[in-house]
Amino acid sequence: MANRLNGKIAIITGAASGVGREDALLFAREGARVVLTDINEDGGREVAREIGDDALFVRHDIASEASWSDAFGAAANRFGTPDVLVNNAAVLIPGDIENCSLDVWRRTLQINAEGYFLGCQAAVRAMKAAGGSIVNMSSVAALGGLAVFCAYAASKGAVTAMTRSIAAHCKQQGYRIRCNTIHPDGIFTPMTAPYFGDAEATRIALEQGIDPQGRLALPEDIANLVLFLASDESRFVNGSEYRIDNGNLIMGVA
Repeated sequence: MANRLNGKIAIITGAASGVGREDALLFAREGARVVLTDINEDGGREVAREIGDDALFVRHDIASEASWSDAFGAAANRFGTPDVLVNNAAVLIPGDIENCSLDVWRRTLQINAEGYFLGCQAAVRAMKAAGGSIVNMSSVAALGGLAVFCAYAASKGAVTAMTRSIAAHCKQQGYRIRCNTIHPDGIFTPMTAPYFGDAEATRIALEQGIDPQGRLALPEDIANLVLFLASDESRFVNGSEYRIDNGNLIMGVA
């Protein structure tokens, strides 16, 4: 299939690198006009240049309500009202319950949970007349827990519960807006690379093929699922949680 997002306008946060970058490139190949947002201006502008005229980069702090207003305003001014929001930007800071500081807890929740709330609120208000799709990046940490990432797991749990509430609200109100979560396990990205002793060897191994017993995926593996949820192919999918973890959660791997 081709042009699966033909005519659609998408906002993708955290689009300067990792999964967000792959989302943006794939969406553009499938016919979407994309608004890439990030606090990494150099990286974001580079991805937008790679895509061309169908891309716009906006510097965007997802924890700021005013910044969300600016992002949606820029999208509308350049392309029109967005049809898709991909909440992808996040922070990952280690810390178990004994060692996670209050500052880390607050920062993580402010960005990963509050930032997604602000984005979803802006998206519902913008999309309720014509409809659309919201894709929230969560994590298997929201479903099974990760001892060393206490605040991160909590933030993604909040996103998961909020997504169900948004889906229920839009259904109740008769809005044609779908809201779903994606729950990856490990993804090899610039954010996670510091946790691997030999990041380059890890990248090469993953590009050669996914380990049937492994936990790591490449960003493009996630982007393919994001594409499905953004497209009209998933028009009857709402309030759902999609694990993309190579079966690790059902195997009790934590």
